[in-house]
Amino acid sequence: MAKLYFYYSAMNAGKSTTLLQSAHNYEERGMRVLLFTPNLDSRDGIGVISSRIGLDRSAMTFSQTDDLFVGIRKEQEKEAIDCILVDEAQFLTSKQVLQLTLITDRFSIPVLCYGIRTDFQGEPFEGSKYLLAWADELIEIKTICRTGRKATMNARLDEQGNRVWTGQQIDVGTHYEALCRKEFFLDRVSPVDYHPPE
Repeated sequence: MAKLYFYYSAMNAGKSTTLLQSAHNYEERGMRVLLFTPNLDSRDGIGVISSRIGLDRSAMTFSQTDDLFVGIRKEQEKEAIDCILVDEAQFLTSKQVLQLTLITDRFSIPVLCYGIRTDFQGEPFEGSKYLLAWADELIEIKTICRTGRKATMNARLDEQGNRVWTGQQIDVGTHYEALCRKEFFLDRVSPVDYHPPE
């Protein structure tokens, strides 16, 4: 039975590497996969999924206004699809996550989504929030903080390596550091207004 999967982690844990390995595994067995990446991620070119270890692959792009159900159904009508893989899934909209659940449920196609849960202020991304709520399987890809603890948060850094505390939620790039929550200083960066009394 096909399922919707959400593989999540902090930054730099190897999500794209894992996705590309999954695609290779399907194709090695003669199966057809569709790979998707958001069109706002242009670090290595539009429509390219790349990993820090040097693997890369072209992919279909999506914007926040695209209907993934309609697009994937058209592809399925051309030729059967065995698996769908989505990189940077945190940038999906709630509607697109629903569209992917319908692809899984109606066409029995497994959908594997890879992304981070929260932004540099500890706030959930829309796509991640709905994937955490609706996915059949949640799989954490672990990475570590500079302290040796498990990293769960994503700190944004400027060009000089200094911590950035405010700004827009989306800033695609490589200037992030995976940290454990204690080192992240959630009470300082979060827009939730609470500071413990003295």
